Amino acid sequence: MSLFKGPMRQHIEGFKGLTNKKDVLEVQPGKEVCIPLVCGAVTNIDILVKEGDHVCIGTKIAQCNEGNVVPIYASVSGTVKGTKKLMHASLRPQEHLVIENDGKYEKIQSFEPVDYETADRESLIDFMMNAGIIGLGGAGFPSYVKYKFAKDVKMLIINAVECEPFITADYRTIQENVKEFRTGVLAMRKMAMAKEVSIAIKKTHQDLIDFVNEAFKNDEGVKAVGVPDVYPMGWERVLVRELLHKEYEKLPIEVGAIVNNAETAIAFGEALLYGQAITHRILTVSGHGVKEPQNVKVPVGVAASEVVAACGGYAFDEVKLIAGGPMMGKTIVNDQFVIDRNMNALTVLENKPYDSISCLRCGQCSDHCPAGLQPVRIAQAVKTNDKSAMERLCAMDCIECGLCTYICPSRLDVTENVRKAKRQLAMAKK
Repeated sequence: MSLFKGPMRQHIEGFKGLTNKKDVLEVQPGKEVCIPLVCGAVTNIDILVKEGDHVCIGTKIAQCNEGNVVPIYASVSGTVKGTKKLMHASLRPQEHLVIENDGKYEKIQSFEPVDYETADRESLIDFMMNAGIIGLGGAGFPSYVKYKFAKDVKMLIINAVECEPFITADYRTIQENVKEFRTGVLAMRKMAMAKEVSIAIKKTHQDLIDFVNEAFKNDEGVKAVGVPDVYPMGWERVLVRELLHKEYEKLPIEVGAIVNNAETAIAFGEALLYGQAITHRILTVSGHGVKEPQNVKVPVGVAASEVVAACGGYAFDEVKLIAGGPMMGKTIVNDQFVIDRNMNALTVLENKPYDSISCLRCGQCSDHCPAGLQPVRIAQAVKTNDKSAMERLCAMDCIECGLCTYICPSRLDVTENVRKAKRQLAMAKK
């Protein structure tokens, strides 16, 4: 099926009012943090400290050198206790570096700040790489790679859409960190050599659009633009089509666009202004299964159980805990996994059983798929273990947005069937 035929986008009832007017709550860590030794899909990480070493907030503790350079920094001060394997939000056991919190919260400057106005483009790209700036709205891909080979960039798009129904972290963070946001955006513009910058925000958030336009009123070519309140408008392919009216094969740069998340711009601004690495994460803890929904600022490596406790604890005995939003997030069986750098939410829902029925062959999953796939046929291929059919149906192009499950009248977990197909194809290639 060709891309963007049929509705392929859906307005989803939102619950952003649970958190969007509350100030960000700072959560202090417990006795230890366990920092994931993961960078996107890469787990081959060089550890730069040893057991017994003292570290401060901002100490470089590890670095990924496989493919792209991505350093990892300590989020608390204390003593390195070694490594241990824990369940990760990716649903796989991963190595974590354990730091015993000494409660002093000693902080060091991870690197020298840089004035983006006087620095040249190449220096800024090197700075972004050494600062460990990654995409904070998705897979945690190192951001400097987008700029290193960029040319003929027409538009830098800052993604502040937050199309998941509960998440408001960007909404709050932009307002509480406007200086850092502006610095990061303008530095990214210089690196991209972009003619214009569009900061994409839902049209329903006119207050934020006005706030951002006021912040950039003296910066020619930078503006906040309203986009439709539909899902998955935050997917960069949909966003590029909305703003540039173009489609691309693999990457937005093919049509002259670079897309970065709003929190990534803020993290970059903090690095430039203060020499501060990504040691903490602002995320939305929401859903009807948590007593006090809240946006929180949390050190990387704090257990999800501690974060939920800081928000009043669970509202029900039986809950579903999702790392991320309810559409694209992953349900985790317990709350002992930790907060990673690219996690934007914990969603807690009451665990209600739903009765599903057999597929009605209504075709709604295909009609609404933003990647133009046919999920019901992929599910059939999974049942018969027909890998050639899975490939023919382009199962690997699925972005796991969850819209097919949301729209299914039979209440089938259609997305999980396509995930199974992707896993089977990935295993077959090993």
